[in-house]
Amino acid sequence: MPADKPSFDKPAQSDVRPGVESLWTACLAVAAARRAGTQVASHAYGRLRRTDGGGWRLLAASDAAETALFERFKPLLDVRPDTGPWVIGQLGQSLDGCIATRTGDARFVNGPEILTHLHRLRALADAVIVGAGTVAIDDPQLTVRHVPGPNPVRVLFDPQLQLAPYTSTARIFSDGAAPLLWLCDARWESKASALVGAAHVLAVPQLLRDDGTPVVACALAALFARGLQMLFVEGGGVTVSHFLAQGALHRLHLAVAPLIIGDGRPGLRLPGATRLADCPRPPFKVFAMGADQLWDLDLAAAPVPP
Repeated sequence: MPADKPSFDKPAQSDVRPGVESLWTACLAVAAARRAGTQVASHAYGRLRRTDGGGWRLLAASDAAETALFERFKPLLDVRPDTGPWVIGQLGQSLDGCIATRTGDARFVNGPEILTHLHRLRALADAVIVGAGTVAIDDPQLTVRHVPGPNPVRVLFDPQLQLAPYTSTARIFSDGAAPLLWLCDARWESKASALVGAAHVLAVPQLLRDDGTPVVACALAALFARGLQMLFVEGGGVTVSHFLAQGALHRLHLAVAPLIIGDGRPGLRLPGATRLADCPRPPFKVFAMGADQLWDLDLAAAPVPP
């Protein structure tokens, strides 16, 4: 018989322990200081201490849950405000590499522990980025609800304005729950502004190549110019794949569920190498999170070749 379905209406129990919550409060303080450009002025937030190298270390953790939380988010905490854009991607997938069924049903591939992790990533990021397909199919809110923390700016990565038919139905365009930027090629600026107002449109020149491929570097530069440094690419598979293929991801979190979908929608889609020796093998850590396994891939150390 199938296992009982997990509950997704509250944080995973492993993440509501007092020690974990106090550590999370310190993580939020580090992120807030980075956004304000004052991170270098402080050497301590709660039980976090700055090292001589500029990163962060955790004073003695009380249990394995605290250690795992710190290790998962240390790469984000170590980002300094005086560097350029820093980008992390995330996908939740089955054992056979699918993020949804062939009809687009993805609720829910992963368990509640991964959902809580996802909300923590949103809270630490300056902006959360999703592609047009994710909005059209999932109608996400992209806010922080399962953990304490601020909502990020919600960025719709939609170079060709594919979401134009959804501006009156997708709740992200009207809920007012967090700031919204509709990121499109400059040729669509007038149409986008007429639909949602110029304040919500970020039109980028030369965002599209002649073959229709988005130029991720142009998008990152435009977002960084708006003061958005830490960027979380939440999905879907096509959007994360564009960022990965163009060498724009510093980190990638792959949450693998004990699930076989079969003929579903694939996650990562990249040009294939002819030799296995040419395929990247990035350094990684694996975290057990409920029934799922979270693979934390260090792509800055082993980028995907263009």
